[in-house]
Amino acid sequence: MYDVTAIGELLIDFTFKSADAMGYPTMEAHPGGAIPNLLAAVAKFGGTCAQLGKVGDDTFGHLLLRTLTEAGIDISGMHIDPTVFTTLAFVTLDASGDRSFSFARKPGSDTKISFEELRLDLIDDAKVFHFGTLSLTDEPARTATQKAIAYAKAQGKLISLDPNLRLPLWASAEAAKEQMLWALGQADVVKISDNEVEFLFGLSPEEGAQHLLKEYDCQLVFVTCGPEGAVYANRNAMGRVAGLTDVKVVDTTGAGDIFGGSALWKLLQLGKDPQALTGEEMASIARFACVAASLSTQKPGGVSSVPEYEEVLARL
Repeated sequence: MYDVTAIGELLIDFTFKSADAMGYPTMEAHPGGAIPNLLAAVAKFGGTCAQLGKVGDDTFGHLLLRTLTEAGIDISGMHIDPTVFTTLAFVTLDASGDRSFSFARKPGSDTKISFEELRLDLIDDAKVFHFGTLSLTDEPARTATQKAIAYAKAQGKLISLDPNLRLPLWASAEAAKEQMLWALGQADVVKISDNEVEFLFGLSPEEGAQHLLKEYDCQLVFVTCGPEGAVYANRNAMGRVAGLTDVKVVDTTGAGDIFGGSALWKLLQLGKDPQALTGEEMASIARFACVAASLSTQKPGGVSSVPEYEEVLARL
């Protein structure tokens, strides 16, 4: 039995390291993608997980699969496709360590997974099925993801979502909003950022959490607010926890994903229906996830930056 099975992208993040006199950057390669970042956190803290997706039959694709295996993520649902390249993301950082993205993905391997290629038994054997919206940008990955969600729901799985807005990957902001709103209507547990709440609804984090509970029938919502912590809410309670304020930020890439994976792992440890959680229980989940995410920003990359469990406990 897996704690979490997820569908979506697996890619290389090239992160800005330095620039020459003409402004051209030296980039450092790291394993990444919102999906493996989240799963790496689940696995790091002792959970079991699997990923469904596709990489190219190239150096980076094989390296990524090896990295997932070493991180404790089951790759038996990953395909290697010789007709496409492994997707690449280029991450530039500002003075505070915050990032912006550009992509080599026309097409990228992650967009070429079809429903017929999916290992549905990996969904059957999971407690939670997780997805993001990067797999909804292009076909056939969009249809594969939609059908996989429908299949998971029919099997009674808890559905988890991180919208993970990356506007450069969409034909338009309107297309991104349409698919993100559809995705929110499928999810039981949602981890979303304050920027995404603003983009979709023009609401504050607290207002956005309540909106998702009332209008999209979500059971449990976390709204991450960067260094300001996170809002948590279900129909029983709502509150906010603080982030760490004494962390020297190197790279925020993957921090939100690591929050999501940490929160899912902690939720599964409690073993309760998300709708039945008390305010105190949700706060404990959010505090754990905030500390894990904050500590991850001290290292570059996503998959490789998940802190040790003992390190998180020490900071709690």
